[in-house]
Amino acid sequence: MVLLILLLFTVTSDGQAQRVLGLKKDDSCVCEVNSTVWSFPVVKYETVLQQVHTCEGSMNSLAEQLKISSQRLPQIQAQVTSLTARLGPYKYLHNQGLYSALSLRLLGQQLSQLETDVGVVHSQLNNAQTKKLSKEVVKLRTHVDRLETADLVNMKAVKEKLRYLKNNVESCKSIPKDFRGQDRNCLKGLITSISDPVTTKLSPFGKSYISGSWGKQAQMENEDQKYSYWIQPLETSHIWGTTLRVYQNYEDFMASTNHKDFTFASSYSHPNAIEGPSAVLYGKALYYNCYRSADVCRYDLETNEVKRVTLPGTGVGFNNKFPYCYYDCRLNSDIDVEADETGLWALYATLGNHGNLVISRLVWDGETKTLNVTQTWETRLFKKAVSNAFMVCGVMYATRYVNEYQEEVFYAFDTATGKEDNSLAKRLEKVAKGVASLSYNPTNKQIYMYNDGYLLAYQAHF
Repeated sequence: MVLLILLLFTVTSDGQAQRVLGLKKDDSCVCEVNSTVWSFPVVKYETVLQQVHTCEGSMNSLAEQLKISSQRLPQIQAQVTSLTARLGPYKYLHNQGLYSALSLRLLGQQLSQLETDVGVVHSQLNNAQTKKLSKEVVKLRTHVDRLETADLVNMKAVKEKLRYLKNNVESCKSIPKDFRGQDRNCLKGLITSISDPVTTKLSPFGKSYISGSWGKQAQMENEDQKYSYWIQPLETSHIWGTTLRVYQNYEDFMASTNHKDFTFASSYSHPNAIEGPSAVLYGKALYYNCYRSADVCRYDLETNEVKRVTLPGTGVGFNNKFPYCYYDCRLNSDIDVEADETGLWALYATLGNHGNLVISRLVWDGETKTLNVTQTWETRLFKKAVSNAFMVCGVMYATRYVNEYQEEVFYAFDTATGKEDNSLAKRLEKVAKGVASLSYNPTNKQIYMYNDGYLLAYQAHF
């Protein structure tokens, strides 16, 4: 029997090899191995197995992301192509230096229209003011002609002069000779002071209706008090409404009794539905901004007929394009219909006037049954810097937020003269933070505020 030394290398738990002696017996090699020094690395195996599973999960996630990215790639490429195509004309204009030329061409078109309007007004009135306007337009034409050949720096000044002259022409066309004599308060000039609230009442619809309009029937020559006090709540999302509630007298209104409801649209998305806190009751008709449009609607309480007119201007703001803001924006308050001693007005903003307030005069023709816009003025007051506005004696007053319990009348624009005053400081006390609407009533010289579900009234003093 031959003794052989057999080296059997096995790995122990400490990573070392084990040497074992063997004995040749019957053509076999027999050896004894101490298995207690050898163990399977279970912990390491499980760690490696977990890493393998983690890698598989990461690979699957990356594959899914790659699949999604591949699907989105054509969409992204289409967007890039579209943007490139849209930027093409602007790049061409930039390279060719045509921005100034196009702006001057637009100025020339506006001036030509102004020359026509001044000529018509001068032929009708032929007074000192129209003669002065004619001379100023001639001077402006000379200036524009000079700009087309040389001076491009003063274009902003020319635009401002053009706006000023256009407003003067509108004033000449629209203001009757006895305008200031129509109401003795209007002869006194601007509002001198505003009282503390003389009426404070919670909306009969409840405090949850935070947006809407209210007031007293505003047509001065209307003796019929059938529809005296009214409220128009915005029932849907504080934006849209379909109903009007009226009371025959102040006592019924304060007691919230003996009312009558009118429904002027079958749903909030109907074309005749009201959008935004814009309404005013004038005579026997409710005037307001029509659903998702640049139109003013007239709802006749006697016949239930709705007529409309589209407001003039380039890019008239509606559907929350140019709402009243200042501190918080009042949703969809783009178009505001007002009434005063001289009639009906629409206050809004346009892209053409750079988001600044525009004032248009509205006239209802009872014979032809049509609602018309007769004149338009452009202001320099940015609408989103205003919390609300109202009309008194042909003068637009604008307000701004002061604090939770106060608003301030800070600006006035007189359509009779085209002049503005931004030095006013008339405080309005309130009971809640937000102002949905403000409107003036010429029959009692009161200003009505819809104050987040509260109804407030103030006395204006001249």
